[in-house]
Amino acid sequence: MLPVAQLYARDVPDLRTPEGADLLQVLWCPFDHPIMPKTVLFWRSAATVTDILATPPEPPATQFDNYLPEPCLLNPEQVTEYPDHMELSKELRDQIGNWRVWQAADTGVDSAYAACPQDFYDNELAGAPGWKVGGWPRWGATDPHPRLCPTCDSDMDALLTIATFEASGNSSWFPREEPVREPLVGFNHTAVQIGSGYDQQLYVCPTAPEHAHTELLH
Repeated sequence: MLPVAQLYARDVPDLRTPEGADLLQVLWCPFDHPIMPKTVLFWRSAATVTDILATPPEPPATQFDNYLPEPCLLNPEQVTEYPDHMELSKELRDQIGNWRVWQAADTGVDSAYAACPQDFYDNELAGAPGWKVGGWPRWGATDPHPRLCPTCDSDMDALLTIATFEASGNSSWFPREEPVREPLVGFNHTAVQIGSGYDQQLYVCPTAPEHAHTELLH
């Protein structure tokens, strides 16, 4: 198993941890199972982690080099995002698809979106791209569908998005420290690639963290 992410509750305010835990460690098997790596979650107390390896051991073999993450430091940044238009009510979909509504709101939206204002919503406001804790999924590979706990049928919460790219050319989502004039900077620091450029999202049961988590390809 390979280390993929290590998250401390002190650094990520939206990380909901089980009682007694303040650290989440995510590992995965660097082979397809069948279309993406299989992940394992470890909820721990940081105070009990004392024997720390300076360099994690690499596996003797991997199916794809893209499943071997490059070491990166996490710089959390909180952003406001909204659900994909496919998760909205018909009334709201009609509103975001009406160019006059955007003009009346005086949002400063680029006139290039006049022919399809819904694209502005999806590209600039809904589902921030990149690695993230919580938030809304970016649908595309599949349509939205209920994410239910396989043990108790509770609605599951988004835990972590493992993304191929940190940004997709839309400057509104660029990390603060990345200069917009260098559009390729920050796209793929981790060197991870899911499928042909998708995201792998992990979901957990909000009522019982010990229940098995689920994974979706977006």
